[in-house]
Amino acid sequence: MFRHFPDQFTALIQGASRGIGLETVRQLLNAPQTGLVIATSRDPQASAGLQALADQHGERLVLVSMDVSDPDAIAQAADAVAQRIERLHLLYNVTGILHDNQGLSPEKQLADVRANNLEQSFRVNAMGPMLVAQAFSPLMLHGAPAVLANMSARVGSITDNRLGGWYAYRAAKAAQNMFTRGLSVELGRKSKALAVVALHPGTTDTELSAPFQKRVPSDKLFSVERTARQLLEIIAELEGRDTGRFIAWDGADIPW
Repeated sequence: MFRHFPDQFTALIQGASRGIGLETVRQLLNAPQTGLVIATSRDPQASAGLQALADQHGERLVLVSMDVSDPDAIAQAADAVAQRIERLHLLYNVTGILHDNQGLSPEKQLADVRANNLEQSFRVNAMGPMLVAQAFSPLMLHGAPAVLANMSARVGSITDNRLGGWYAYRAAKAAQNMFTRGLSVELGRKSKALAVVALHPGTTDTELSAPFQKRVPSDKLFSVERTARQLLEIIAELEGRDTGRFIAWDGADIPW
């Protein structure tokens, strides 16, 4: 499946406790070409799904605690991983936040914008993946094929924004996209075999999208199994020349 990766390649999935991240870990572990899978979340021990996979796959799955909103936690996690592996072939930033039970919710109008919500969205959706890339990219500059993929969203496209609203989430994803594009340029100078990309999963039946599914046609609401598979199929075909792309679930490029 992963035709550009070596046999028994190593993958790190950031945001692996549930949803698309957890399903991606499961599918990678079931792929014969995958060697070691490193799964990170704030508290992986509290994820029943990760614990079940750990019981099933043993030492092929390594659980690492990492809070993407905490720079020190990211640095500590990177140090722990670097003591265990010398090369990383896939770094996949999956974590994202759109709403919570503390007052964060997509804004319908300008009057709904709140400074603390803007800060939280930027910290998780934009700053987190950037700091994770900074901490782990040294393990990816080995010259062999590798992929750094950031889970973005079509609503982060400035060109595609025709509805307005959702200020915090749109802007944070747009910032993440700019970080991704910048990483593709800088890291591309250091390894021509590294592809740095942004991915749009489509609307997926997860907690993140649950409050906003009412108007989504049934054929456009994907299961986590389908989304994880579709995006892994894209990742599996990426080469260094694909770096800097913003790619939808169907393989089409999205305008920035």
